[in-house]
Amino acid sequence: MGSYQPFTIKDEPVENQRPLKVRVIGAGYSGIYLGIRIPQRLRNIDLQIYEKNDGVGGTWWENRYPGCACDVPSHSYQYTFDPNPDWSSFYAPAPEICAYLQKMADKYGVMRYVKLSHKITNCKWDEATKKWNITVENTKTGEIIEDDADILLSARGNLNDFKWPDIPGFDTFSGDVTHSAAWNQKVDFTNKRVGVIGGGSSSIQLVPKLQKLEGVQLTCFVRSKTWISNPFGDNAMVQLGLDPKKFEFSDEQRKEFASDPEKFLKFRKAIEADGNTIHAVTLRDSEIQKGAVEAFQAMMKERLVKKPEIAQFLIPSFAVGCRRLTPGPGYLEALVEDNVNFVTEEISSITPKGIVLSNGETVEIDVLVCATGFKTGAPPPFQVYGKGGVSLEEKFKPYPETYLSVGVDGFPNFFMMLGPNSAIGAGSLTTMIENEGDYIVKCIRKLQKEDYVSMTPKAERVKDFSEFCGEYFKNTVYMDNCNSWYRSEGGKGNRITGLWPGSSLHCLETLRTPRWEDFEYESKDENKLRWIGNGWSMTHIENGGDPAWYLEPSMMSIPLPGHPEEDEEYKKRPFSH
Repeated sequence: MGSYQPFTIKDEPVENQRPLKVRVIGAGYSGIYLGIRIPQRLRNIDLQIYEKNDGVGGTWWENRYPGCACDVPSHSYQYTFDPNPDWSSFYAPAPEICAYLQKMADKYGVMRYVKLSHKITNCKWDEATKKWNITVENTKTGEIIEDDADILLSARGNLNDFKWPDIPGFDTFSGDVTHSAAWNQKVDFTNKRVGVIGGGSSSIQLVPKLQKLEGVQLTCFVRSKTWISNPFGDNAMVQLGLDPKKFEFSDEQRKEFASDPEKFLKFRKAIEADGNTIHAVTLRDSEIQKGAVEAFQAMMKERLVKKPEIAQFLIPSFAVGCRRLTPGPGYLEALVEDNVNFVTEEISSITPKGIVLSNGETVEIDVLVCATGFKTGAPPPFQVYGKGGVSLEEKFKPYPETYLSVGVDGFPNFFMMLGPNSAIGAGSLTTMIENEGDYIVKCIRKLQKEDYVSMTPKAERVKDFSEFCGEYFKNTVYMDNCNSWYRSEGGKGNRITGLWPGSSLHCLETLRTPRWEDFEYESKDENKLRWIGNGWSMTHIENGGDPAWYLEPSMMSIPLPGHPEEDEEYKKRPFSH
């Protein structure tokens, strides 16, 4: 038996806001949201956000290719608590989205926590100290920084680590080479022969822009079939009296959104409702799925009538939504233009002068554009080691298994934003980002208030969620015969690792309140209730809060619905979630 340690009262109020160090990886949509909410809803937190790029915005900072834009309605791709009435288009271009995120980071003081040009290279859980040891590289100076944290939050996103094509001779090409996710702004396409490899969403946005450039002769190398859809939200546009073929907002419309909050909210709700009520399209053989196949097939054939052989190749036999669905305004129209060649033959190699096809033909090009996507469903491009030195890379073999996509067993105090099984096939991704962030904030508060040194999802619950995912997706279009980043094994596996197993509204309800019993905890003290402190509340202390906070205002004095964190009465309450 160990020596008896006499119990002592903890000389702190019951709210117990003990200091905690929190480190966030990435300052895109998710990292900025955490940079807003953690200071608003928690106290005594040493917060640092490491961002590898020279600016915040994540994928919207990185992706600068011509035509890069939101492919869902802009008003459904923003923070719910601070909507932008001034989007120039129904599908906002990337620079506007990046500017919006930078504005949010500045407005809410996030930048004081952000270290730009700082790349995480290694994270390791120290079982002795119950902390994460973190290695960071300053990409400007090369300096290596050692840091530690009580809690590690990954907010790096799925579409972050781009990949070059794995083709023999790729490195030998003598012309300009650029990737859609690392666009070289200095490349001059004028009067050039341009080859574009890839047929995914980036290529679908790029091709119409490149096709219109002066003197360009464009060759699109496409191996995969894909559905091109009608614009997302076109039904909502019709309901709102807008022309679904006219995407730009007039100055008058934007001024009206800014000056009439009630009308603006009605507009936003119509778009959200439209996106949230088409979930049935993701279910195999549903009526809405059958209708989508029929409608999109007819639309694609009509737009490709000048080159019917493209329609014959491009229109899939798999269900709508099996691969990521892209509206692609102007893409099909570009493919039938005289200065565009559509090549479906497999690429066998690349030479200094061009691309060699499997039939022996060589297509000479001056510029090579790679729209070859990202390494999705994979562990981070840096090492993360949990208990026992097990790496996240090992843990995620043969495919990632998580707890509700936010945690992993064996990795204490480690939470993920947009981790595996976090994206969505229909509905609002940004509301899911906010919901995951709110969930993580609640977990941090529990660790802080109740004096736990660590919390980790139970292995049994991780298995339960994995089993649920496997069973759920059996009846969805995502298991149809297609190659998609939603799937394991580089898009060819039989597990869906990219998508949440349900609708976006289903995700919001699932993550509304943490199930604390699904976690394992380690306490700071032998007496597990020592956290309740010295018998005082912080509201007893001068300027510590309202000592009568529990009284509700009468119905006559209730303010209009707003945000709790902006409400003065809310701020007077003891901080307890």
